[in-house]
Amino acid sequence: MDATTVVGAVISLMIITGIVTWDDILNNKPAWNVLAWFATLVAMADGLNKVGFVTWFAKSASALLTGLSPIVIMVSLLVIFFIVHYMFASITAHTTAVLPVILAAGALVPGMPVRTFAMLLCYSLGIMGIITPYATGPGPVYFGSGYVNLKDFWTLGLIFGLIYLIALIVIGIPYLLAIQL
Repeated sequence: MDATTVVGAVISLMIITGIVTWDDILNNKPAWNVLAWFATLVAMADGLNKVGFVTWFAKSASALLTGLSPIVIMVSLLVIFFIVHYMFASITAHTTAVLPVILAAGALVPGMPVRTFAMLLCYSLGIMGIITPYATGPGPVYFGSGYVNLKDFWTLGLIFGLIYLIALIVIGIPYLLAIQL
């Protein structure tokens, strides 16, 4: 059964049985705002994947990098992987749709340290959760609570996302290359 159907049925049953009233639901605007945005973004990410946009984008990006050194390509694909997360409503959707494509594109590069590249991609998943209000499961909760307004969330997400990504590149790549077996 589709998750949306289950949620709709449960909300309907809660209203019918009096657990919550319609006014209770209408008074919780932040939750409905998050639900509407999150549902839209999940549907968009799924649609982009189904129509082949993600694969097309990865192939086009890797074609532009032909002839560069493996380290430059690794950094470029890592940055692309990180930035593409703006189009996905969850790290899980992003990982399942984009990670295999980017990893495959990098693995085809002669001289690419594939183990290091794979680890960098996985490490970036841990830091990209802060870039948008919908990037991870807790993101919509933080945003919906009203503690951080939308403009600040996006601004801080951009600033800290860049800081974390630069640290991963400047510290992570040399470290991972140094410990490579």
